[in-house]
Parts: sequence; C-alpha cells; structure tokens
Amino acid sequence: MRLAEIVAASSAVAATRSRKAKVAALAACLRDAEPGERGLVVSYLGGTLRQRRTGLGWRSVTSLPSPAESTSLSVAEVDASFEAISLLAGAGSQGARTTAAAELFGRATAEEQAWLRGVVTGEVRQGALDSLVQEGLAAAADVPLAVVRRAAMLSGSTVAIAELAFDGSEALGGVGLVVGRPVLPMLAASAPSVAEAVAKIGGPVAVDAKLDGIRVQVHRHGDEVVVASRTLDDLTARLPEVVALVHELPVSDVVLDGEALTVGPDGRPRPFQETASRTATRSPSETHVGAFFFDLLHLDGRDLLDEPLETRLAALDALVPEPHRVQRLMTSDITEAESFSAGVLRDGHEGVVVKALDAPWEAGRRGAGWVKVKPVHTLDLVVLAVEWGSGRRKGWLSNIHLGARDPETGEFVMLGKTFKGMTDEILRWQTERFTELAVDGTDGWVVRVRPVQVVEIAFDGLQRSTRYPGGLALRFARVVRYRDDKTADEADTIETVRRMA
Repeated sequence: MRLAEIVAASSAVAATRSRKAKVAALAACLRDAEPGERGLVVSYLGGTLRQRRTGLGWRSVTSLPSPAESTSLSVAEVDASFEAISLLAGAGSQGARTTAAAELFGRATAEEQAWLRGVVTGEVRQGALDSLVQEGLAAAADVPLAVVRRAAMLSGSTVAIAELAFDGSEALGGVGLVVGRPVLPMLAASAPSVAEAVAKIGGPVAVDAKLDGIRVQVHRHGDEVVVASRTLDDLTARLPEVVALVHELPVSDVVLDGEALTVGPDGRPRPFQETASRTATRSPSETHVGAFFFDLLHLDGRDLLDEPLETRLAALDALVPEPHRVQRLMTSDITEAESFSAGVLRDGHEGVVVKALDAPWEAGRRGAGWVKVKPVHTLDLVVLAVEWGSGRRKGWLSNIHLGARDPETGEFVMLGKTFKGMTDEILRWQTERFTELAVDGTDGWVVRVRPVQVVEIAFDGLQRSTRYPGGLALRFARVVRYRDDKTADEADTIETVRRMA
C-alpha cells in the first residue's frame, strides 16, 4: 500500500465530524491493504508508528528537504526506514539519524511530509482513536465489533489482531487470555464528584483509593513473573520488589492488576516523579517501590474477566495480603463514599475510583463500570509561545507554552505545554490573537509571543522536572478559558506553584 493512501484516509477522517464517515474512510483503506501489512496500516491509521522510540523529535523535523513532486513511498518502505532509524546508537548516531530522516522525508510529497511530521511528534490530530480504528477494522473485515474489541483486549493491541480479523469471527474468537501475555488495561470514565459517580453507576459500589503511581499488570506462571506497564512495556527487571511479592503468593498461575508506588517512611505516598524515575531505570536503587493490587483477572486456570467485580474482589482478598491491596470501601451510601474519599485525599492520594460491583472486565475502554473522581487544580498562567498544529489543526496555532510569574526577576518560568481543552472556536481565536502577539525569533513551528495573555489552566498535579527551569511541570494540563479580565501581572507566581507542589 502506498503511503499516499494512508495520508488520504487520515485527511478524510480529519475533515469530518461524522463518526460514521470516519469509520467508512478507515474501513475503505483497510480493505485495500495487502495481507501481511494490515497491522502496519492499523498502526498508521491510528496515528502511531510501530516503533515505540525512534530518537526523532520536533527538532529533527523542523528543517526538511524540499518535498517530492510525486508519491512513491510505500508503507513498508516507511516502516523499514523508521526501524533502521530506531536501531541507530552510539557515536555518530545523531548525525546518521538526521541524514536518514532527511532521506525519508525527501522522498515524500508535501502532504506526506506533513503526515510523517505529525506521526513522528505524536501530533496526528485526526480524531481516529484506537476505538474508532477498531470500528473501521470490524467494518472492513465484516466481523462484529464486540469480537474485534475483545480479541484486541486479550492480545494486547488492535495491531496484533488486524490480520486475524480478515479470517473471520471464529478466528478472532479463538484469542484468549494467556498468562504471561499482558492485556490492555481497563480504563475509567470521569465524574466531577463522588455523588455523581455513585449516581452514574447506581446500586452498590466499590470505592477504591486512586494511587498516583505506575499502573502495573503482573502475570505469574509457575516461577516466572512478568510485570507490564499500562502501555504493555516490560518492567519486570525494574521492579524486583513486585516480583518477589508475587512469588510469595500461594498460587501457580495468576494475573493481577494494580499500582506500583513509592511510599515514604511516614507511610504517605511519595510524588509520582519518584516512582516514575525508579521504574525508568534498571540501575540499583535505594528507593523501595511497593505493589498495591485492586483486581484479579486469572487464578490457577480460571479466567475471571467475565465475572462481576464483586467475585473478582473476593478472590483478590483471599489471595493478596491486605497491606498489598488498594484501600477500598464497599457501599451504596453516598455520604459514606464521600467521607471515604475525603480520607483518601488526606492520606495524600489522587482521589478515588468508583466501580460497579456487577461490572465485568472491559479492557482498553472507558466504560461505565469504573468512574474516577479527582479534585481539579487550576492556575492562571501566561502564554509564552505557541506551536503550529498539524493534521486536523493544520493552519491553526495550537500547542501553547505556559509560564508562571517570577516577581523577583520580572520574567516568566515555563511549566509545560498543552493543546488539550481547545475547541475550534478557541483555536480560531488564539490563532488570531497570537499572530498579533508574535515577536521575532520564531523557531520553525514555534512562534514566540509577547507574554501578556493569561489563560486559566486545569491540571491533575505537579511533578519534578529537569526539563523546565522552575524544576516543576504540570501533569495533564488543559485549557479552561482565556482570562482577558486579568493582566500578566496578576498571573500566579512560581512560588504559588511551588507551594502547591
């Protein structure tokens, strides 16, 4: 398949708000894919590369060769190029990577270059999430969507079952849970309050403490233990404490879901960054990361995926010692649930997850069975720069750079970037506004602006960062509204941010 066909499908998906039209465009492209390349096509239609890391970033794709006049690249050639780039390492690798990227982009047309730039930087904004690609795959292969979703869940990705889907429902139905092969995590919807979460589910619920750690799925088959992250990366060698704990359980085969979390001597959770740093390296560390489980998917030959949560929790409680289970309340009383949530927040955790006791496991989807509730933090920050968008946002100024005020220097301290929470109306407004505020010294896709525009930003938390001069970065930042009623002198200070941290 030619890359141009992927780009055309991506453009068609980005150009419409109709889910039906998006699915039709994806399905048409998948039908045209050749056997053997369907997994790659699924990955590209979802806006991701097959390679998890290539070493390329924004700077690598800001200065590109002139585009080709006609299309010639196939998806297989593109994949082979990115694979070769991902394997470059050692002395001289940066130069070789730049040369290889220039060679690939030089063979691409202008439209293909824009798409390749987007997929490299994670900025393909076409509205084709994995769930939508699954719908397109089901339509292309003429198989039930529910069968596609379950097979993708159990195999770990939609890419993994793309070829199998064209063999029919029976072939997909043969995909089962395999101990040792991680499955996609079950995700939670959101609600602004505990009362709304309980009401949304209805009936008795389990209210779990929401820990600010690393999501882990642990598989044990005999003496072999595998620890996987929510993105299915292998963390086994980096979490020996978790491996040791699961080895001690009186079980032969088990699949557990939970969080890896660093806890201080006072019993309170340490900042997310400490756990993330600890799990990002294989080097020996004095930092101890504990495991806290909240679900059980398999136990000694018995799959529990389709069992109600209440059954899975009973099995979990019988197997895992209480100190290694996430704190939980089972109730149908909203007042009790709110009181439990308040205690969880006092203990230093993120919030709670309210769960339906009759819900089965629905991995890879934000279903109605789990609803998370977290307090929302906001700051009034100043826009320091803005990046041109790509894909659906091409032609609009999109990703904004955010800074807090430093009264001592009169400057602004950068805390991160975001393109979240922006409607089309906001994008149009900010493109006009920041074009007016632009100053000299633009860097490719980054437009520097006069630091005068205040924006209210919601975020989930703060983490230590060596990337930004203030030593802190916002987590999951998104735009609430632009504050034309405030001047930059009224923006929140870096000291305010540090106190919050």
